[in-house]
Amino acid sequence: MNAEEIKKEQVKGILLLLVGAFMLGGSGIFVKISDSSPSLIAFYRALLALPFLYIWMKYEERLEPSDLTLDKRYFFFIFLGGICFALDMSIWNWSLSFTSLASSTLMVNTAPVFVIVFGLVFLSYRINISFIAILCLAMLGIFLVVQPGDERAFFGDSLALIAAVFYAGYILSIKDLTNVIKPAKTLYYVTLVTSLCLLPLSFIEAGSLLISYPEFILLLIYALFSQTIAQGLITKGISRVSAHLSSLVLLMQPVAAALYGWLLLGEMFTPTQIIGGLIVLLAIYLASRN
Repeated sequence: MNAEEIKKEQVKGILLLLVGAFMLGGSGIFVKISDSSPSLIAFYRALLALPFLYIWMKYEERLEPSDLTLDKRYFFFIFLGGICFALDMSIWNWSLSFTSLASSTLMVNTAPVFVIVFGLVFLSYRINISFIAILCLAMLGIFLVVQPGDERAFFGDSLALIAAVFYAGYILSIKDLTNVIKPAKTLYYVTLVTSLCLLPLSFIEAGSLLISYPEFILLLIYALFSQTIAQGLITKGISRVSAHLSSLVLLMQPVAAALYGWLLLGEMFTPTQIIGGLIVLLAIYLASRN
């Protein structure tokens, strides 16, 4: 692949990430209107997405057959990605019980900071100083988008910050896997592990896995929208660009969440939030050019 083709692949990856991030920014809406417990919502998001992801995986295999044999390293990252994603979704869903959609989405998307730290410490990533400066610019914009709240909101934001650590582990695992394994197969197996991890947690938390028919339809749409389409686009995008750039582009999520909050929950924008959103978009543009 020559330089021009590589550049085109990276541009496609960034576009996929942007669309996926914009869609995923609305995930919290489903959690907010659901009557189920936070971990049970996360469990059904993973479980109900599996049939759709399996169809996508088989379609991808039919287009590009592969006889790749997975070794212990890839099994390790499949399980690590699944566990991290299970904890990320469960803790983040809980945070939405205490704080706003935009604020919670902001804090969980501080993951780029942890991606850089983990990448430098554990995976020997090389990251330019200019990228770190752009990351700081993006984080400034993000904190302008979301305004500080009360103690209850602070607790919810803290939970979302903990979720961000696991989200970073998920991003790094997905990136390592998609270097060799096709995106659909990667997302299918990681989501399978995620659902298995959430099964006992959901049962302990909710006391039962049974849900009503209207709730099942809501969570089915949630699984198709967030885990299949949005997460599918993000996984495909991550396969084409670096992990730290992926995590930065995904900062579009809290901006999108603020927009969804305005449209659907009546949360109004302030001039400061509008400036913050523009700063985030500028940072994404600068990082993409870089």
